[in-house]
Amino acid sequence: MQTARIGVTGLAVMGRNLARNLARHGHPVAVHNRTAARTKALVEEFGDEGTFLPAETPEQFVASLERPRRLVVMVKAGAPTDAVIDEFAPLLEPGDMIVDGGNAHFADTRRREAALRERGVHFVGAGISGGEEGALHGPSIMPGGSAESYEALGPLLEDIAAKVDGTPCCTHVGPDGAGHFVKMVHNGIEYSDMQLIAESYDLLRHAAGLAPAEIAEVFRTWNTGRLESYLIEITAEVLAHTDAATGEPFVDVVLDQAEQKGTGRWTVQTALDLGVPVGGIAEAVFARSVSGHADLREASRNLPGPARAATAGSGFADAVEKALYASKIVAYAQGFHEIQAGSAEYGWDIDAGAMATIWRGGCIIRARFLDRIRAAYEADPSTPTLLTDDHFAEALGDAQDAWREVVATAARLGIPAPGFATALAYYDSLRADRLPAALTQGQRDFFGAHTYRRVDRDGSFHTLWGGDRTEVEA
Repeated sequence: MQTARIGVTGLAVMGRNLARNLARHGHPVAVHNRTAARTKALVEEFGDEGTFLPAETPEQFVASLERPRRLVVMVKAGAPTDAVIDEFAPLLEPGDMIVDGGNAHFADTRRREAALRERGVHFVGAGISGGEEGALHGPSIMPGGSAESYEALGPLLEDIAAKVDGTPCCTHVGPDGAGHFVKMVHNGIEYSDMQLIAESYDLLRHAAGLAPAEIAEVFRTWNTGRLESYLIEITAEVLAHTDAATGEPFVDVVLDQAEQKGTGRWTVQTALDLGVPVGGIAEAVFARSVSGHADLREASRNLPGPARAATAGSGFADAVEKALYASKIVAYAQGFHEIQAGSAEYGWDIDAGAMATIWRGGCIIRARFLDRIRAAYEADPSTPTLLTDDHFAEALGDAQDAWREVVATAARLGIPAPGFATALAYYDSLRADRLPAALTQGQRDFFGAHTYRRVDRDGSFHTLWGGDRTEVEA
């Protein structure tokens, strides 16, 4: 009986396309779905693309896999993933592996990996970015799990991943939940990137007075330079599109309420737990939240604000480009800081430069910009922040006046630009000689005796605020 090198269970769009990608690359693929009709439809429609081994039951599915068995789960995160694991794990043997290709929370991945490890089964949390087209034509893949599991699984994943300059956009990220952690942060950066692009559009439209079609041409121009990326490319396409039903710009007929699936929120929550400032990502998450509170926005519609007459000059688009690039540097710096902090907290030893390398193709945030990040970490793998890399520091210096002009213009005209503003505030906070946190610490000591440290000697101290205000060593 013919066996498959790998199997995919869960044949919705992502699972189906991943199975097709594997088959197209010459790998016999076992396919299974809870609803057998979906398995049958896949084979009937795409059976000529490669070798598919359909299975109606979990037992048939597992029996069709060669050892060590590689079983890829493509179902919804949470309870559905646990249900599939509980169904298949008893059918596996030591050395086999279950690969979760969904957007699972990394803490769930760590829990599942530890439980299956006790049974001798490898569990691989693999972040997969690129959407349904990436899954079919070559995604960016971020697998975690044991080094042993990657030896058996890695060559297949690298084969189907996107390639940039001949390098696969796939690498072993680290143990247990490292892969899903990195995918989570990738999505958080994606939120920030999209928010900054949206703010750029809003400013060009309402501060410079450009029409959507004109703004599309601006973005097309930007996509030929340092901002070249998938997100800039598709932004131009969306802005240039005209609604067939009304003849209006497509962007004007779409309800202005952005949705989210949770990975951006997880990124911010995890950053809070790690004590890592990711204000750019947080503001992007909150901006989507604000957009969805229709009743709150309607109740606030008549609050006073400045006139919104377009007053920006002809060079404003160039200023926005500089502000966008500078803010993008900050967003990625914050994301990579979180990756480094998570790596240290959980002992993952993640190679930040390798993450920039595998994000250059296949994934949603793929961009020319990532080559610069890869080069920065190659030059100094221990750099505390991308902001101090020579290339990025020079770009930030060049953007200073334009960046501040854009943020000031937004404030003057009442155009919300939280992404630009918080990126600039983060930058100024890091470069400041002194922060007002000294006052904050004094307040904490006054009302809660939380103590403080001094700049001139070691130790912790407390002032007797309710007494004679002498200082005592804590």
